[in-house]
Amino acid sequence: MSIRTIYQYPDPVLRRKAAKIDEFSDELKELIADMADTMYDAPGIGLAAPQVGESVQVIVVNTGGQDERQYKAFINPEITISEGSQIDEEGCLSVPELTSNVTRFKRIQLSYQDEEGTLHELSAEDRFAVVLQHEIDHLKGILFIDHLTPLKRNLYKKKMKKALASKKVVA
Repeated sequence: MSIRTIYQYPDPVLRRKAAKIDEFSDELKELIADMADTMYDAPGIGLAAPQVGESVQVIVVNTGGQDERQYKAFINPEITISEGSQIDEEGCLSVPELTSNVTRFKRIQLSYQDEEGTLHELSAEDRFAVVLQHEIDHLKGILFIDHLTPLKRNLYKKKMKKALASKKVVA
């Protein structure tokens, strides 16, 4: 397959709500394969379709070990049950040069479809639950910086504006 461009903050595609998938086609399977290739190339542990410019409800998550190419696609994912709370350090391929602690649910139950359109349920906890919540946020136009304190978020936004302005001067 192919590696796609990962869109970065503040690109507007990252803030759009993703459309539900109704057609389970070869094009969808190609998108999923491209997303997996892109995720591993970055490298990352999860990727949502909006991050590659596609405003549709698809995420891929690494389910293998650190050096293992094993992933799962989740189409039209929806958290149906959430419990507990945990703080974990997060980063994002679309929010470069920033990691921060974020509070998420400790356990979730997820309803989703696979590449064929078959409906599934999944229970996840700990780090796997964090990754799923992070990627599902992308489908809602939410970035992990939205979970940060206003001060930390504003410092990052200023840093990115400065970096973008310097690129425009150089280019």
